[in-house]
Amino acid sequence: MMAKSFLSILPDIKLEEAMEVSKVYSLAGLLSEDNYLIDYRVLRSPHHSASVSAIVGGGSWPKPGEISLAHNNVLFLDEILEFPRPVLEALRQPLEDKVITVSRVKGSFDFPANFILLATANPCPCGYFSDELKECKCSSIDIRRYQKRISGPVLDRIDLHLSVKRVKSQDLDNVDSSESSEAFKQRVSLARYRQAERQANLNSDIDFRTLRKYCVLTESGQKILRQATDNLQLSARAHFKVLKVARTIADLANDSNIRDEYVLEALQYRNRIFVE
Repeated sequence: MMAKSFLSILPDIKLEEAMEVSKVYSLAGLLSEDNYLIDYRVLRSPHHSASVSAIVGGGSWPKPGEISLAHNNVLFLDEILEFPRPVLEALRQPLEDKVITVSRVKGSFDFPANFILLATANPCPCGYFSDELKECKCSSIDIRRYQKRISGPVLDRIDLHLSVKRVKSQDLDNVDSSESSEAFKQRVSLARYRQAERQANLNSDIDFRTLRKYCVLTESGQKILRQATDNLQLSARAHFKVLKVARTIADLANDSNIRDEYVLEALQYRNRIFVE
């Protein structure tokens, strides 16, 4: 439910972005006279039975796959652990490079794939591992085998890892204190505007040199991040993702400085949500 409502907090699509998306849809043969411009946000949600070529693109004459159809938008993989491992491993390059290269006998084709990946997963086959109310019936071996369906390198490329607990029945109707999607959308739009004023790309897309220039930590913040990198055994990729997330948290708070609390919050999203 949270993933499917994600589009409501994204800024409206820009004309340049809409043109890029429409070109991809045209290559896939998905445009028509009535729908010739994709000038709205899109959430692509392929089924877990989809093939590798359906996700990344392919065919005798290669066409864009789901990750390219989600370009400048959102790719939602519901129950990501049910997807075949080759499909998940094929996400490595596009998550890193924002482009997918499909090679066939007729030639090599580069399709854009700069998308936001949202994924959900149960922690075990029965879905109740670590649940506070219902006992899990799975063995430790079953849990480990199930969670190993997604590799560490793929998990490492996902910026935020969040464990969602069961919502109590009395809280289901308690929405009075919740921030509306429209209000949150305005904060996201302002944060993106600040990023655009500061640098050429969004925080998630900045290179190492830009990262060092705009993601400056306090001395205590550097110490926190170093200790966390050692204690949590974070990779270099995860280390720099924490920096980018902390910078984004500061932007959302309309703060030009990356305070220690922003670093600590960003580190919370790198917690290991699966068993060792």
